[in-house]
Amino acid sequence: MHFTSEQRLDDGVIEREFTLGGIPGILWTPESASAPAPLILLSPPPLGLRKVYPRLLARARHAAADGFASATIELPGSGDRPVWPALDQARADLRRVLQAGEPVGDEIIDALVLPLVEKTVPEWRTALDALLTLPGIGGPVGYSGGVISIGTRLAAVEPRISAAVLYAGSYIPRVIFEEARQVTIPLHVLLQWDDEGNDRQASLDLFDAFGSEEKTLHANMGGHTGVPRFAGDEAGRFLARHLLPNVIR
Repeated sequence: MHFTSEQRLDDGVIEREFTLGGIPGILWTPESASAPAPLILLSPPPLGLRKVYPRLLARARHAAADGFASATIELPGSGDRPVWPALDQARADLRRVLQAGEPVGDEIIDALVLPLVEKTVPEWRTALDALLTLPGIGGPVGYSGGVISIGTRLAAVEPRISAAVLYAGSYIPRVIFEEARQVTIPLHVLLQWDDEGNDRQASLDLFDAFGSEEKTLHANMGGHTGVPRFAGDEAGRFLARHLLPNVIR
């Protein structure tokens, strides 16, 4: 991990940009922490870190106020990372089908989502290896964000993640429903009921498939980017309950 910049934000949060094996990322840590801070992995949407930076920063500030460090990495084929022709073709195929008013079939969903999952999950695990060696960062570890298939696979295979907030709102390959049965950590799933790009029933079916004894579905009216602030606050309280030792559950 190579840090490329560092700045202190006005609320005492330290922001450091880094690269890890050519993958850009950002780490936020609370300046006032007196002990190693628990870590939250903030998964971005596949739009590029620069484009979604304000949203990620707001989530990181919220996490720091609760005593968490948080980190994000650029997804494959996004932002400053190399162009991924197969992914671009899958996105073009999806747009064509949607514009034609046709149903989105399994073949398109698999081509769009599975390569991203298969490449991103090992990168997140490598990032986690590096982040947990840094001074001031410790466990436990939480995950927060989408693409929901990435979060599902990561929660199924990464034992260091103790709780996860998953954002519904992306297409889900059939194999992910099977993997969801292997997920047993506490989950908090956010669903926008009127998300124009989301198969609501698929999101509900995935929630039903999760093997976790503790799982909560927090559904709100509105479109993809209309998550109300109170829903984000509730997700933060969920992570605090499960990752901060002194919080009463």
